[in-house]
Amino acid sequence: MAKIFCVANQKGGVGKTTTTVNLAAGLASVGQRVLMVDLDPQGNATMGSGIDKRQLTLSVYDVLLDSASIAEARVRSNWGDEGARAKAPTYDVLGANRDLAGAEVELVGLDNRENRLKQALAVVAHDYDFVLVDCPPSLSMLTLNGLCSAHGVIVPMQCEYFALEGLTDLVNTIKQVHANLNRELKIIGLLRVMFDPRITLQQQVSDQLKDHFGDKVFNAVIPRNVRLAEAPSFGLPGVVFDPSAKGSQAFVDFAQEMVQRVQTL
Repeated sequence: MAKIFCVANQKGGVGKTTTTVNLAAGLASVGQRVLMVDLDPQGNATMGSGIDKRQLTLSVYDVLLDSASIAEARVRSNWGDEGARAKAPTYDVLGANRDLAGAEVELVGLDNRENRLKQALAVVAHDYDFVLVDCPPSLSMLTLNGLCSAHGVIVPMQCEYFALEGLTDLVNTIKQVHANLNRELKIIGLLRVMFDPRITLQQQVSDQLKDHFGDKVFNAVIPRNVRLAEAPSFGLPGVVFDPSAKGSQAFVDFAQEMVQRVQTL
């Protein structure tokens, strides 16, 4: 049975999509069966998995509106046909495109609107070890669908002051969803991303996080890394684009830590 995790943070630009696609690729590289769900109408996680969002015939939009099942809409991540990349492990993708922007309005009038994704995932839960949901940077009906379907939340965050402010809002949101809609939901862990150990403030914020959240802070730390930043322009996760890069190796370490953490949940 799959463990379902949202990658969420209400602050934009903190690396949610980078975290989702690289964790998916990292988990696939250590032998896990993975489904990545793109809940952001921008479709960046879809494009970052080697899939052209403009060519999708079915997407998460169709699944949320009950016009297709996940089994019908999912596609396989695509690394191209050249060299070692073509042989890299792949994962399934439930992609998104601009159609998803209209789902917000269309879901409002539907019954059980916040549980649409949960019901769809239940049908394919035995096909996967992990389901990763990339949420948009706002508390919308789409994000609510992700949170209601998940066992836990992975929070990528930069070690900066404003990130701490946003974290407080996110924790309160998770508490509300836990109390009213999804009793299984909890924070699985905080992932420090775009980390530069040379910056004193980042070290201080990192220490504050560990003091306050303890073992909820993942041991893995994702460094600021040029190769991770370059990878999306090639439609690839950094883990596939340059497996030897420090950022890619950090994500594989994070994937292994996730596998271990799931065993203790």
